[in-house]
Amino acid sequence: MPLPDPSRRYPITLPDGSDHKGTVFLSQAINHPRFQAGAFSYASDFEAPEDWASRLAPYLFPFSREKLVVGKFCQIAHGVRFITSSANHAMDGMTCFPFPVFDPEHMSGFQPDMRDTVIGHDVWIGYNAMILPGARIGNGAIIGAGSVVRGEFPPYSIVTGNPAEVRRLRFDTDTIDKLQALRWWDWPAEVIAGAEDALLSGNIKELERVAPN
Repeated sequence: MPLPDPSRRYPITLPDGSDHKGTVFLSQAINHPRFQAGAFSYASDFEAPEDWASRLAPYLFPFSREKLVVGKFCQIAHGVRFITSSANHAMDGMTCFPFPVFDPEHMSGFQPDMRDTVIGHDVWIGYNAMILPGARIGNGAIIGAGSVVRGEFPPYSIVTGNPAEVRRLRFDTDTIDKLQALRWWDWPAEVIAGAEDALLSGNIKELERVAPN
């Protein structure tokens, strides 16, 4: 089965032939200088916004100094929010009150926290999860519904809770190392399409067999 066209804004076609407006490929729906999204990564929302960047990352402004980076083939459920570094207040003074943000001349230069938030490839982020400033989520991780995620999480981990913790790894370390080396998300689209059965089967040997040379 061929992959969906990554240049489409709405990648899902309903049985009546219409586009499902509640799911978008982020690379086509996001037009924001600080928000990067890889090919085939999608987000879904039951009340589809006009501005997907503001819905997903409400504190990420065009003048923000941090970046939000989402890899390829990520799956982002309804209600997910990325609380990026621009949301943070300074905590080393006598008050956390952000006086400079009320002065247009100083607003853009005042940002106590400038950490990027980086989501790897093939990450599934579940319903209503909240990703906090500076989080780094490894390839293939699963973030459970309602989780509050801060810090760094390894590839192919299952992460749940508030605060979020690694509950277990999806595969044994040998399989994870092989998946990290294969980097299937970087293969040509036609090769990925041909590897669909191997990708869905959980059979690492079959995936290695169909990998491009």
